Amino acid sequence: MQHPAYRLVQNPELTVRLDLFQVKRITPAVIRIALDRFKFKSLSSKPLFFRLLGTGTGRTFTSKDADYRKWVVLTVWQNSSLASEFSNTSLIKNWLTNTSEHATFLLSPLISKGRWANQEPFGQPIPKRWDGAVLSITRARIKMHMWRRFQAEVPPVSQSLHMSEGLLTAFGIGEAPIGLQGTISIWVDNKSLTQFAQREQAHREVIEKTHKLDWYSEELFARFAVISAQGHLNGVALPPEISLK
Repeated sequence: MQHPAYRLVQNPELTVRLDLFQVKRITPAVIRIALDRFKFKSLSSKPLFFRLLGTGTGRTFTSKDADYRKWVVLTVWQNSSLASEFSNTSLIKNWLTNTSEHATFLLSPLISKGRWANQEPFGQPIPKRWDGAVLSITRARIKMHMWRRFQAEVPPVSQSLHMSEGLLTAFGIGEAPIGLQGTISIWVDNKSLTQFAQREQAHREVIEKTHKLDWYSEELFARFAVISAQGHLNGVALPPEISLK
């Protein structure tokens, strides 16, 4: 949800935090996802926006993709200090009691187009050059009558994505079993992500069909500079360098 004091005027210190938890036990994680949305209201420092997300491979966007041991807490903060202090809250500490692996990314928005729950959670970023690693979030609300058509188009794009040069890792995210779907991907640099977006045929064809068939009722694409990465992901310690495959 969005903090009432949030304004869409871009704050250059705006910091996006992404916590990725690999859990030991599934049931406590499911309970956390259900209850933590209420716990955000009791935080002394509240994020401007947050989402609790399930994950999957992103290869078909069906229930077969779901990874019930990997969960995401996505938050947006006024600055990096508040984002870092989130680690000290009971909300994060409770997740860590059931975690076998945890990675935290602090991100600065580079591009954000579209809306999420009728909001612009990442503001309107000021263009800036970034030569380091980047993280991309794509998210859409798929019209129910277009779901089967959309689902049929996913495998070629997913295969192309996972074979792309410069990709470090990618996985699906979801707010519901169907209809509210997205992808998080991390790349060695901006150039690699841009090449995939502009040159991969399967991706270009889906973009064209998106405009032609109008299968989203809402969509968002955002690209972020990876300011810092800490912890472990896929068995790899972060940093000194982000290499997650």
